[in-house]
Amino acid sequence: MTVLAILLGLSLGYLVPHQVDAQTQTDPTEGFKSLPLTQSNFAVQRPYDVPVDQRYSFKDGVHKLWVFDTDKPHSTTSQTKPRTEIRIRGYDYSSGVWQFEGQGYVPGGTSGVSVMQVFGAVTHATTFMLRVYNGTLYYYNSQVLVENVYDKWFKLNVIHDADADNVKIYIDDQLRFSAPGRGSGVSHYFKFGVYTQDDSSHRMESRWKDVKVLKKN
Repeated sequence: MTVLAILLGLSLGYLVPHQVDAQTQTDPTEGFKSLPLTQSNFAVQRPYDVPVDQRYSFKDGVHKLWVFDTDKPHSTTSQTKPRTEIRIRGYDYSSGVWQFEGQGYVPGGTSGVSVMQVFGAVTHATTFMLRVYNGTLYYYNSQVLVENVYDKWFKLNVIHDADADNVKIYIDDQLRFSAPGRGSGVSHYFKFGVYTQDDSSHRMESRWKDVKVLKKN
């Protein structure tokens, strides 16, 4: 991203997507309040023809979610690709500054999948997707965030300013990317797990722990 491109984007009144030189660790939760979460806030969406325990487990504080590229969608009326995701309910929002925090883990071999998303947008279905392709974390499929993430825990913080219509992505307390949102004034919520995308592996899995929802004071 050149200086000229950034200045042009600012002059047009929108935030230009750009990678951030991730050198300094910071606390992305400063100024935010952590909201209460219980298991009742976690709604599991999985292929409609299999029991929950065949695609999801929760043990020792770890959510484990997996899906196959041959699975059915999450409902009989859905035309979307296979998924096993947790939709965080109780904290839908259309304004304010909100944050998702969690420790994520992607086993080797999982590829072509979204592992976290901010659902809701004007021009698209989502405002943000964290995808995995061949062991690399991406903003959608266009921007590398972190390489070599297989078989290790990483900390993810996603800050969505619904009023200013922008998103910031932190990995291990380092700001990695910032991007414009995809329209304001619509309902949003957080999801995590595995949702099949392009060029997917046969089996997809992610694990999550210490999941939080925060709101700016």
